[in-house]
Amino acid sequence: MSMSRSRTRWTTRARGALFAFSALLIGLSAAAQALAQELDTIEPGKLIVGINGDMPMTSVQDGQLIGSDGKMIAKIAADLGLEVVPSQADWASVIEATSSGRNDVMLGAMGWTEERSKVMTISDPIYYFGTLLAQKTSNNYSTFADMAGKKVGTVTGFTLVPELKAVPGIGEAKLYDTSDAVMRDLVAGRIDMAILDPPLVELAIAEHPEWDLHQVELQPDPAFPIMSTKYNVVMGVRKDATALADAINAGIAELWDTCQNQAFMAEYGVTNP
Repeated sequence: MSMSRSRTRWTTRARGALFAFSALLIGLSAAAQALAQELDTIEPGKLIVGINGDMPMTSVQDGQLIGSDGKMIAKIAADLGLEVVPSQADWASVIEATSSGRNDVMLGAMGWTEERSKVMTISDPIYYFGTLLAQKTSNNYSTFADMAGKKVGTVTGFTLVPELKAVPGIGEAKLYDTSDAVMRDLVAGRIDMAILDPPLVELAIAEHPEWDLHQVELQPDPAFPIMSTKYNVVMGVRKDATALADAINAGIAELWDTCQNQAFMAEYGVTNP
């Protein structure tokens, strides 16, 4: 057999394989597009994702969602053939935009509450954490009784706000629009402790050891079930988007099966068991 004929047969086989692979990609793309149309998102082929931009959970870089939670929804959206459109605002505004149907989904260390479950569909959990009290290293506050006469800061719209306000003898439950504002007052000594998303505080402690902060686990009290129960971190989906919610839950199940949720968290330094 001549070398020329051998090359011709190899080239023919290679072209055939390339054609088959291209056809497979086209078929997968068409299937993803068809699935995207069935999901009934606000904008066809797009997924509007509400975030508040608190790292290490969510932020936007070069137009793309980043952070542990951001990477999770970006992976799920890509598998569904959807383009992510980040929509950043303060937390209370993100909740309102999602409950009124202007966001397809919201996330960022979001917790389950009965009130939220009435205005949006709550996903399965993507990870869990407990309630920690951020404070100066010279203090070791760990109980609800320790809040007596103290100023405790958190963010407007956080799940724990109603319970925090009801703590007997609390000096003040001080509410802020952003986590950054809470951290500034904690570092400056204008509040005694803060209750924020633990990964956010861990990142701040790692980046700014000069702030002399640490977090201490809040001891549970049955009178305060939200702050005393393992925190289910979830996503909130537009209330009437049933197919989308089901698809997101399927994606979350895959994240657990493949441990990708843990990998995305570790990528942003969230490794505390």
